[in-house]
Amino acid sequence: MSPRKGTTLRPSPRKRATRAPADALPELLDLLFQSHPWHGLSAGSQAPAVCTVYIELVPADTVKYEIDKRSGFLKLDRPQRYSSLSPEPYGFIPRTLCGDSVAALAAKEAGRKGLKGDSDPLDICVLTERTLNHGGVIVRARPIGGLRLFDGDEVDDKIIAVLESDPTYENWDELEHCPPVLIDRLQHYFLTYKDMPGSQRPRIELAGIYGASVAREVIARSQVDYRAKFGNLERGLDAALRALYGDDPE
Repeated sequence: MSPRKGTTLRPSPRKRATRAPADALPELLDLLFQSHPWHGLSAGSQAPAVCTVYIELVPADTVKYEIDKRSGFLKLDRPQRYSSLSPEPYGFIPRTLCGDSVAALAAKEAGRKGLKGDSDPLDICVLTERTLNHGGVIVRARPIGGLRLFDGDEVDDKIIAVLESDPTYENWDELEHCPPVLIDRLQHYFLTYKDMPGSQRPRIELAGIYGASVAREVIARSQVDYRAKFGNLERGLDAALRALYGDDPE
């Protein structure tokens, strides 16, 4: 139908594009994208008493997997060339870092100077009766102790925990509750897994074994180290969204 004479055509008003409120974007990002295991996951509201753990490696693995720090994908680090296999599921606690605070505690307890953290997330072994068939899974675990290890001048603590609600190990509250042979296996693995056959001196040094209270302190310090390096990620995201949206959250 043609317009009447003398009328002026006006374009129909465009509908304003709908955009999500700034406050809703973090939740939308969580729903649409997989979280980075180191930065996107939380250590849990009960940490350091009970922690979320990302499992990288299980005893059946004949190759070593570890997290790719940039992408968050689990990557193949190297084949296990020798018979040293992890005796228990092994991974790290999200949003932790073995940095200056962890190194300061290790230096104080060991009476050593010149130590530094290895700048990796805090390692943890999870004791469980049940078989985990593969890595790349999240579990909840309760720390009961740890091994204080040095790789040269780098602190490389290994927290030892029990799987939450494990039917066999759930009553273990301290490392001393574990059978000595189990701790011996863990020590042997971590003291030898980086050594090459024929090497003249071991690469890893065991500087001490500690119980649950010290393990919780190490975890708390590693959270401090993480925040010192990466800041508060939620606040950073909120600040970025506010800068993008301005004062208009709608």
